[in-house]
Amino acid sequence: MAVNRRFFLLGSAGLGLSACGGSFHHEAGIGLDEGGFGNPTMHNHLVQTGKISLAEIMTRRFHDEVPSMVNFDFDSAALSAEAKSTLRIQADWMKQFPELRYTIYGHTDAVGSNASNKRLGLHRARAVRRYLVSLGVPHRSIIAVVSRGENQPLIVSEGREPANRRTVTEISGSIRRGADMMNGEYARVIQREYVASATEQHNTATD
Repeated sequence: MAVNRRFFLLGSAGLGLSACGGSFHHEAGIGLDEGGFGNPTMHNHLVQTGKISLAEIMTRRFHDEVPSMVNFDFDSAALSAEAKSTLRIQADWMKQFPELRYTIYGHTDAVGSNASNKRLGLHRARAVRRYLVSLGVPHRSIIAVVSRGENQPLIVSEGREPANRRTVTEISGSIRRGADMMNGEYARVIQREYVASATEQHNTATD
């Protein structure tokens, strides 16, 4: 499954520098250009002044870049091959941002009792957490698993509705460093991505 990657541009003048020597084949930071010069500077100011949280900014990115939902077979909490593929995409994204914390919500269709569906929703959320952790997502990053049971359907139906048998991964917050607002926290995220985008690539072609 292809992932639509959108990156934010650093609010500085240093993005046009090319790497020296023959080891690098792209300009440093080339993957961060979204055509919105100054967005990270603006966002970081909003975070520092308390007008928006890092979690709010990153939630928008998460939903733009990552499929947040996986589906299940009827009366099952087993992960299908398709679900595991989606969760691998989630895990790769989550591991890039250790500042963030997540909640996994489990849902069911309306078949069965409310109590049994509550249990099934929880089993599904726990199955997703186990798999994400097995892929290297720190256990502490997932702060909660919650069952919604049959109470928040995507499609209102009393029957077997595959779209309602799902889990949804959501960003629920970010860590705080001390009692301050983590001054520069969004800038740190962007700077880390900028450095990563300049990773050395070896040319394996022969003359």
